[in-house]
Amino acid sequence: MNPYKKRRGHVFAGTDNPRERIKEIMQQKLHGLCFSPYLEGQGPGSALTDEQISSRLAVISNHCRWVRTFSCTQGNERIPALAKDQGLKTLVGVWLDEDLENNDIEIEKGIELAKRGDVNLLAVGNEVLLREELTPEQLIDYIQRVKKAVPHIPVGYVDAYYLFEDFPQVADVCDVLFANCYPFWEGYSIEHAHIYMRDMYYRAKAIAGERPVIISETGWPNKGSLEGQAQPSEEFAMRYFIQACEWTEQNNIDLFYFSAFDEAWKVDAEGDVGAYWGLWDKDGETKFWDE
Repeated sequence: MNPYKKRRGHVFAGTDNPRERIKEIMQQKLHGLCFSPYLEGQGPGSALTDEQISSRLAVISNHCRWVRTFSCTQGNERIPALAKDQGLKTLVGVWLDEDLENNDIEIEKGIELAKRGDVNLLAVGNEVLLREELTPEQLIDYIQRVKKAVPHIPVGYVDAYYLFEDFPQVADVCDVLFANCYPFWEGYSIEHAHIYMRDMYYRAKAIAGERPVIISETGWPNKGSLEGQAQPSEEFAMRYFIQACEWTEQNNIDLFYFSAFDEAWKVDAEGDVGAYWGLWDKDGETKFWDE
């Protein structure tokens, strides 16, 4: 049985109290969460210990079945084995950018982790076409290199849903498409966000055909500046989360929600909203429900 095929046996019961609804969803467990183990003041490049990673995983492990990682270096390569120790499956990310020497290190480490048995799904690259850091041809070479090395592991690529339309040749070499779907970043109001999120998924699915499409990221910040008509707020973050979880659950679509924790280091690239996408705050406290 393919690791990304899983049948659901329930849907979420209705309630007029969003905090109670979210508590119910979290008790029944999400499919997956986007996970970085950084603490306040840390970010990519910070030293990561097994103790820190395990401690952060312990916060979320009772509320999800999978975690998604973003890199196979700088300590992140320890996450898959530690997640497995806590009963979690892993979508392991191989980070790619314009640093070709580091790309080779990431690729080899990702292959090593997969051969070791710590990887359930492998994502070769994350939004590298969106950032225009590699050509489609370079990316395809990396994907094919990994597929050849670990033919027993489903391999795909993560990007904004419409990049698969723009570069179908990349989609063609993937076993599974990992689509990032962000109505917020496209400036949609909360009233229309869920409709557009569904459309984003189906556009990627039209390219994938019979292959699976997994929503590798979606979310809504609870604080920060307006993005077009998209308003960050606690109310809207809760509303979007409930709608995304219920729809994907009812339609048997695997979803990795973004993200587990608030991460202040993202402010540099994303503005003030970058720090407020987590279901838990920077200290590991729940934001939208009571434990």
